[in-house]
Amino acid sequence: MRESWKPGTLVYPLPAVLVSCGATPEERNLLTVAWTGTVCTDPPMCYISVRPERHSYGIIRRTGEFVINLTTRRMARATDWCGVRSGRDYDKFRETGLTPIEARFVAAPLVEESPVHIECRVKQILPLGSHDLFLAEVVGIEVDPAYIDPETGRFRLDRAGLLAYAHGAYYELGERLGTFGWSVRKRPSVGRRKKH
Repeated sequence: MRESWKPGTLVYPLPAVLVSCGATPEERNLLTVAWTGTVCTDPPMCYISVRPERHSYGIIRRTGEFVINLTTRRMARATDWCGVRSGRDYDKFRETGLTPIEARFVAAPLVEESPVHIECRVKQILPLGSHDLFLAEVVGIEVDPAYIDPETGRFRLDRAGLLAYAHGAYYELGERLGTFGWSVRKRPSVGRRKKH
């Protein structure tokens, strides 16, 4: 028989991302976020949910911009560290060894070590309770060309070793089980045997 728990947030796994913010080098900061996702394709929009007491909250609210940087196995320690230390007390780029680089469309920096950078402009802030949701329009995407297959030209993000977060722990995404729509695609027909 299943156990009944009080209502909570058990939608897992989630992406573990580094959100970068700050309009000047002096205020640049990194925030680890797992409560993030896509909400619309046209226009492209996503969200992050942040506690108002977090140092990055005020920066994002004031500048109206942030970057979602996907993380990898190699970035796991830095991703966790940025989630438990405050930008009030540390220069997170310096402490983690991550590299800030200039974004194309927003003032917030990109994290060079990330395979994908999603540049965002805040459209709306929704107070929800413990967290406020920053609803944002995606204004630019930057990708690491190391994950472009030179033979096919396809973006092979599956080779990045992306991080996921589930119930207090980090995991590396693993084996691919199928691609979108694979469950309904027709299988190639196998030649029928001729009757003798």
